[in-house]
Amino acid sequence: MGQKKRRQGVVYSTNPDFEYAHQQDEEAETLPADKQRLRVLIDRKGRNGKAVTVVTGFVGSSDDLRHLAKMLKSKCGVGGSDKDGEILIQGEHRNKVIDLLKKEGYTDVKPSGG
Repeated sequence: MGQKKRRQGVVYSTNPDFEYAHQQDEEAETLPADKQRLRVLIDRKGRNGKAVTVVTGFVGSSDDLRHLAKMLKSKCGVGGSDKDGEILIQGEHRNKVIDLLKKEGYTDVKPSGG
């Protein structure tokens, strides 16, 4: 049974020396706060005109991204999410998010876009 799960996606190979390549999920090592280059912008596209504050540029593990997103959502008192290396905070909180990130030690934080 375990052998079957490991071979998912490969139906048949005529190569007698074929080796099943198992993809390793490698996460980037989280850069220290002062080495991160974060950009904060307001986005309304595809959201029926509702504003969302987006933090981009985070380099690190998904756990660290989730922790940072949780802190920002809590301090702003709103909901949001973290996905695809971005943090989404509901509402227009660009200046507050920039101030919070700087207090956390993120020195290279700049507003971006609209």
